[in-house]
Amino acid sequence: MTRTDRQRWLLPSHLAGPGGPGAARPRRTVRDWVVDTTVFLLAAFFGLLAADTSARYNGDLVNVLDQIGGALACCALWLRRRWPVGLAAVLAVAGALVPTAAGAMLAALFSVAVRRSFRDIAWIVALALAGAVATVFIRPDPETGAALGVVLGTSLTLLVTAWGMLVRARRQLVEALRERAERAEAEAELRAAQAQRLAREAIAREMHDVLAHRLTLLSVHAGALEFRPDAPPEQIARAAGVIRDSAHDALQDLREIIGVLRAPGEENGGGNRPQPTLATLGALVDESREAGTEVVLDTTVDDPGSVPAATGRTVYRIAQEGLTNARKHAPGAPVTVLLRGRPGEGLTVEVRNPAPDGPVPHVPGSGQGLIGLSERAALAGGRLDHGPAPGGGFALVAWLPWPP
Repeated sequence: MTRTDRQRWLLPSHLAGPGGPGAARPRRTVRDWVVDTTVFLLAAFFGLLAADTSARYNGDLVNVLDQIGGALACCALWLRRRWPVGLAAVLAVAGALVPTAAGAMLAALFSVAVRRSFRDIAWIVALALAGAVATVFIRPDPETGAALGVVLGTSLTLLVTAWGMLVRARRQLVEALRERAERAEAEAELRAAQAQRLAREAIAREMHDVLAHRLTLLSVHAGALEFRPDAPPEQIARAAGVIRDSAHDALQDLREIIGVLRAPGEENGGGNRPQPTLATLGALVDESREAGTEVVLDTTVDDPGSVPAATGRTVYRIAQEGLTNARKHAPGAPVTVLLRGRPGEGLTVEVRNPAPDGPVPHVPGSGQGLIGLSERAALAGGRLDHGPAPGGGFALVAWLPWPP
């Protein structure tokens, strides 16, 4: 049982039960039973006071009728939650004739003021005021003058009505705050779900950027071993070593990315591995050269450490994707990586390769990495363009901001 369920008995039935059109009438809560019993006892107490006063000036038959009428009026209060307006109208008329029903009439009037609109309240209050004035003349009290009786009856009626309207306003405020809290909770859950979805998409893009490069290296060297079984042992050993290192690095990268999905207390399995930056771009180029790709790195950035880490990481991923695409779609073609920029003007990275010499088989999933790179560049505040180069081949060009 939740904390809300344990405290439900403290709420009125209209707040504790289901609401809305077509909803069943909610059952009384413990709080409702306590309130209804208290109202009944108070109405009976006022009825007894009125009966004691009436007994001094009326005969036995009138006193018996007053007591019966007051008892019926008090018992009728148990119906005030189901028929508040009708019960208040009947008791307003009965209160003008039977003084012992005055307490029950005020309780019914309070219920109308709490539960109904101002239109219902207005005519019920008018009827109750008329009854309070009429009872002064129908059943006069010798000890209280007519003027004082009218003032007392009118004041009590208006006071009870104002109290009920105040309670109604407070309940409306509580209900509005409750709806606002539920709406805020729903919006928070929606934001959490959106953040989780965005995190998964980021992880998917990261996995593609990282693993596509590693697996392409594996494919290139495995293909070389397949088509050159008569290669010298040194070349075979070197290719096997690259395959082993690439597989190891791919597993490490995969462990690092999947580690963010683990619970906070679990081992992240390599999650502390440093992220790539612009300073590691040279190592990426050397890795591609070892795989047999002719790569030319032309950069004017003398101090890669001065580039912001997020920008450097984005440049690394763009170059990585460009080299991967060149190996897949133009195997054997030389690749040129150009890096230009300085603080305040931005950083431009360009990866170019000529067209392949012959037909290249289609590679499944082509284009997904470029979509992810475009999103990555846009999130970094830059832009990315890709397509056929003017002199033939393919070019990947990106501009990223570099604050002064």
